[in-house]
Amino acid sequence: MALVELLTSLSERYKMTAQDWAALVVAVMTIVAGFATLVRWLVKHYLYELKPNGGGSVKDQVNRLEERVDQIYVLLCERENN
Repeated sequence: MALVELLTSLSERYKMTAQDWAALVVAVMTIVAGFATLVRWLVKHYLYELKPNGGGSVKDQVNRLEERVDQIYVLLCERENN
C-alpha cells in the first residue's frame, strides 16, 4: 500500500500524466533489460573459458600445467630413489 501512496504523491507533486508514467516505465525497463543482457553475456563468455576447446581455454592451460607437475613429481621421485 505504501508504494501506491508514494506513486500518488509523486504524481500529484510533479503533475505526471499517463504518458509521463509510460515513458518512465519504458526507461526503467530498458535499463533493466540492458543490465540483464550484460550479465548474460558475461556469464556466457566466462563459462566458455572453462570448457576445453583444443588449447586456448583456461581449462586446457590448467590441464597442461597439471601434466607438467605430474612429470616433475615423477622426476623428483626417481632422483630421490637413486
